[in-house]
Amino acid sequence: MHVDSLWTGTHLATMRDAGGSDFGVVRDAALAVRDGRIVWLGRQIDLPGDLRADRVVETAGTWITPGLIDCHTHIVYAGNRSDEFEARLNGATYAEIAQRGGGIVSTVRATRAASEDELFEASLPRVRALLAEGVTTLEIKSGYGLEFEAERRVLRVARRIGRELPVTVRTTFLGAHAVPPEFAGRADAYIEQVCDHMLPALVREGLVDAVDAFCETIGFTPTQTERVIRAARALNVPVKLHAEQLSDQGGAALAARYDGLSADHLEYLSGDGIAAMAKAGTVAVLLPGAFYCLRETRLPPIDALRAAQVPMAVATDCNPGTSPMTSLLLAMNMACTLFRLTPAEALAGATVHAARALGLHDVGALEVGQRADFALWDIDRPADLAYAIGFNPCRAAVRSGHVVNKAAPAACPNPCTGS
Repeated sequence: MHVDSLWTGTHLATMRDAGGSDFGVVRDAALAVRDGRIVWLGRQIDLPGDLRADRVVETAGTWITPGLIDCHTHIVYAGNRSDEFEARLNGATYAEIAQRGGGIVSTVRATRAASEDELFEASLPRVRALLAEGVTTLEIKSGYGLEFEAERRVLRVARRIGRELPVTVRTTFLGAHAVPPEFAGRADAYIEQVCDHMLPALVREGLVDAVDAFCETIGFTPTQTERVIRAARALNVPVKLHAEQLSDQGGAALAARYDGLSADHLEYLSGDGIAAMAKAGTVAVLLPGAFYCLRETRLPPIDALRAAQVPMAVATDCNPGTSPMTSLLLAMNMACTLFRLTPAEALAGATVHAARALGLHDVGALEVGQRADFALWDIDRPADLAYAIGFNPCRAAVRSGHVVNKAAPAACPNPCTGS
């Protein structure tokens, strides 16, 4: 067997049967890549005798995991909302800030005023921070334009990021994120604009991989949200939903009814919603960054999701207002400390289940036939990835078999190995 590259002297966390405390570990392993795909992996002692590699990479005992996947971000935007952070600390609620013209609409004003190049340059540091942590696939939502040209600009920037940076980008149209100022008091008219004009035009331009909406008391009603979902499905575009973040609007069950890829946030998720998601195979995307920043006290129903075998993904929800986070490793740690996920569940949430939340089937696990997207880590065991706070042990990231991000040596000792 002839391969392009052979990675030896490693330990693998394959995530093939992820869940509970199982990382799918293969110790003292090797992994072979040909034409950007994994063609062999297993114990190094079991390497085929006829295997010949153009390049052999000795990893010196590092761990290899699938490339990390951040499946929920709003990473393309302009402006800053630290004033709202201060306001919340002084007692204002998220809903109160939104009602007086802040929140999402504040970012809309700044984003509408920014050019495509300005949005791209503003987004680069945020994206690069994720890539430095082994992220190889990234979802980017619109939703900070709320009118056709601005939404189009955000989605074009998302596509540009996927072309110019070594990351796979999946775009999500979130035109139904909030009611724009010019449609104040006319939410139905805005939803009509989203469904009849914005969405079809953006789909025709190839800018939309999925459609999302904010089904919430400060967002859109279930009836309005269903109009968006039905318009997306009529165009054969998959859907996902911001659901049950601040109240139970039945959004998760609504998404599941239309075979939604995911329902996200879910602090107020009901038993009916869980049952609907389990039946449809809809992924629960947990966003601990927003939970933390909003000082939420109601936890997503993790035990009930486990019992129903609903796959749980973990994402940063990177956005300027409620989760200004550019670390998926930190999101994994928060998912464990705040939501009580196991480290294996957290890593599965940032790999195999995150891939499913984006409708991707060739990334997220280390398996023969999968795209050779993986990350190398200076760690003692896979649980270290969800354990250390503020430390990045990523040695390198590999995308389609090519090294795309090689980290400098760590500036401080690995806290996972110290006393």
